Amino acid sequence: MKKGDLIWGLGLAVIAAILIVPATHAVFVSFTTSHPYLAGFVKFCILATMGELLAIRIITSGWAAPKGWIFRAIIWGVLGMAITLTFAIFSGGVTAAMTKGLLPGQGNNFLWAFFVSSAMNLSFGPAMMIFHRFTDTYLDMKYENVSNITVTSITKRIDWEGFFSFVILKTVPIFWIPAHTIVFLLPAEYRVIAAAFLSVALGGILAFAKKKPKNN
Repeated sequence: MKKGDLIWGLGLAVIAAILIVPATHAVFVSFTTSHPYLAGFVKFCILATMGELLAIRIITSGWAAPKGWIFRAIIWGVLGMAITLTFAIFSGGVTAAMTKGLLPGQGNNFLWAFFVSSAMNLSFGPAMMIFHRFTDTYLDMKYENVSNITVTSITKRIDWEGFFSFVILKTVPIFWIPAHTIVFLLPAEYRVIAAAFLSVALGGILAFAKKKPKNN
């Protein structure tokens, strides 16, 4: 085991301990309730960045921070704030739709969670992923010293076929909708942190998808 593996694992263990130990758990719940946007920023800034580090570890077999990692972490934090708001919007919207009979299963928590997850991941999810792919590509080009970076050059750089065939058409129905269904079955104060943990898992999934098999 490499030193980086131990440090990364300990970091994840510390975060898990904060949620488990009663004293820090109470602080976590209070902070999340009182400052939802700041909490969303911090959760995704840390955990999604850990996911990116894990992806690099899997692809290269070594630990390295991506170039512009501070900007990438900030972008993740901003997305965490957007996800905090989006969770409230979609959960409230599905509740209203079920109350009005526009969706079946009023009073069924599982169906409610499934509808919230499906509605969010079939609308907000792809838009967020496209935005994140765009900002990631911009940062990649910036640190490669590409001159005259434009919207057109960024768009041409992105592998849209791979993005839609794998990220949208496979991870949304196979990973994100089921995973977020479970997330929305949790108490409200744990949903954003659970979603942030999922970003760690997705980092590993995307890395395995990108990793080419070694020649024998």
